[in-house]
Amino acid sequence: MSHPLLNDAHAKMKKALDHTTHEFGSIHTGKATPAMVEGVMVEAYGSQMRLKECAAITTPDSRMIQIQPWDASLTKAIEKAIQVANLGFNPMVDGKVVRVPLPDMSRERRVEFVKTASRIAEDGRVHVRNIRREFMETVKRSKFPEDETKRLEKDIQAATDKAIKDIGDHFTAKEKELLAV
Repeated sequence: MSHPLLNDAHAKMKKALDHTTHEFGSIHTGKATPAMVEGVMVEAYGSQMRLKECAAITTPDSRMIQIQPWDASLTKAIEKAIQVANLGFNPMVDGKVVRVPLPDMSRERRVEFVKTASRIAEDGRVHVRNIRREFMETVKRSKFPEDETKRLEKDIQAATDKAIKDIGDHFTAKEKELLAV
């Protein structure tokens, strides 16, 4: 039988895992993905907008990101935003689209990205452990019968172990992807 507290813990841990895997997605592996630029802030209509909110982002091949603004007047602003974001990309305006060719990555750069991925993974694990601690304290304060308390603690620990293992698996896959030349 499932417990509302346990469902809550699972949901929060899943959210932490999803956030961590999304962060991994923004790390450049030498293969073009829209996630690399979709969060770039663009000056549009007098305010800041995320790139994905004002353009279609596609990857025609593994070495190129193509950005098609909904409004052609934003091409220059998009080009400037990508340069200012300091991602190591050199965008080029080509008519109504902005093309972003990906540079080849040096070994040092790849190792740097592995370190970044490692930090993201550790942040994810810390977040999961904080959720675990929060729920363990809630269980202790709740004055459930002893057998229910023990079962909940065991289930929360199992969920924690699984979430931390999943983060580790995602990190291992990302590391492999980053170091593959």
